Amino acid sequence: MVIIGKYNKSVILTYIGGIFALFGMIFAIIDNLQYSLICLMLAGICDLFDGKIARMCKRTDIEKEFGKQIDSLVDVFSFVALPCVIAIKLFLNINIWLCIIMIFYLLSGIIRLAWFNIISSKEEAVKYFIGVPVAYIAVVLPIIYAMDMLFKLNIDFIYPIVYIIFAVLFILNIKIPKPRKMAYIVFIVLAILISLILLLVK
Repeated sequence: MVIIGKYNKSVILTYIGGIFALFGMIFAIIDNLQYSLICLMLAGICDLFDGKIARMCKRTDIEKEFGKQIDSLVDVFSFVALPCVIAIKLFLNINIWLCIIMIFYLLSGIIRLAWFNIISSKEEAVKYFIGVPVAYIAVVLPIIYAMDMLFKLNIDFIYPIVYIIFAVLFILNIKIPKPRKMAYIVFIVLAILISLILLLVK
C-alpha cells in the first residue's frame, strides 16, 4: 500500500465526528460559542452511532482494532481537547486555579479513555461503562449554556464546577449502564432543541 491506515465505511462516522470537533475549536477561537457547542453535540451524535455502524460492517481483526484506536483518538480530540478550548471562552478570566481545573479535566479524560481501551474486551464492559464516558460532556455543557442564554441566568461561576465534576466522574470507579435505544432518541431530540435555542436566542 502507498499509504497506511484503513479506509472503509466502518470508520467514516468517526472521522466526521473528528471534523465536527475541529470546526468546534475554530468556532470557539473566533468567539462563536453557540456554533462551537453545536459542533460538540454533533460530534457526540457521531460517537453515539459510530460503534453501531461499525458493528454492522464486515471487518477483519485489524480493521476492528484500527477502528477502536481511531474512535479513542477522536474522543480525545472531541470530548477532551474541544471542551478545554471551549472552557477558555467560558471561564472568561483565566487564572492559575482555572488552569489547574483544565489540567485536571484533560488528564482525567485521557486516563478514562486509556482505561476504557484496556477493559473494553472484558465481559462486564458489555453492559456497563466504568466511569462516566467523556462524550457525556457533549450533552450537559450545551444544555447548561443554552439554559443560561434562554433565561439570562448569569451563572458563569458554574462552568468550572461542571468541569471539576466531570473530571472526577471520568475516573471514578463506578458502573454506568450503557445507553439503550430510547437514550439515542432522547439525545437527538435534545440536540435539536438545544441547537435551536443556541441559534435563535440572543
